[in-house]
Amino acid sequence: MRRLRFIGSGDAFGSGGRYHTCFLVEAASPFLIDFGASSLIALKRWGVDPNAIGTILVTHLHGDHFGGLPFLILDAHLVSRRTAPLTIAGPPGFRERLHTAMECFFPGSTGIPPKFELRLLELEAGRRTEIDGLGVTPYEVRHYSGAPPFAYRIESGGKVLTYSGDTEWADSLVPAAQGADLFICEAYFFDKKVKWHLDYATLAAKLDEIGAERVVLTHMSAELLGRLGEVTLETAEDGKWIEI
Repeated sequence: MRRLRFIGSGDAFGSGGRYHTCFLVEAASPFLIDFGASSLIALKRWGVDPNAIGTILVTHLHGDHFGGLPFLILDAHLVSRRTAPLTIAGPPGFRERLHTAMECFFPGSTGIPPKFELRLLELEAGRRTEIDGLGVTPYEVRHYSGAPPFAYRIESGGKVLTYSGDTEWADSLVPAAQGADLFICEAYFFDKKVKWHLDYATLAAKLDEIGAERVVLTHMSAELLGRLGEVTLETAEDGKWIEI
């Protein structure tokens, strides 16, 4: 892993005019983390060829994190004419939820004869899995989506990248991000405590325990975006590149 680009860094409601969560990671084979409802639009906005992506890791099954996949898959069939294999991995229940979403948005779309290999994987919390040259370890966090929500610890090329997904504080974030080269973490509010989401103040108090080399905040609400002058940690922006 070399660099990461925030294709989208927004919350579910597009606060600040930001696209839904989607991160592009440069590696031996480029991969994405999450693919929200607006992510195909965002890829094209930033000039990224969808067919250049070989792997997508989905943290949890909310529309702003996986809801763009039906559009991506239909684009692969009908527009981009994809021929290269595509691997999409997510939590237990991912295959069924994706099938349901595709048939809801585009009835009959799951019956299109594939011209490329589409591998759908369901991952297990705490079990490291090799996926297309990546070492991926999911850690279960706290965010209701009808299926287990994950933070991911991703290892490649001697680097470690951790993404919290959406979650309130969970002790599992400590081993997930321990000593990571880059820890991308949601910070929804500044210090307001709400169920299922993490606030900046709580995260900041835990950083010494985590010990990540670099921390970048994402998935910020309008309230936190309005208080960035009080934030001392680095923050994401759509289109922004950062080194890993």
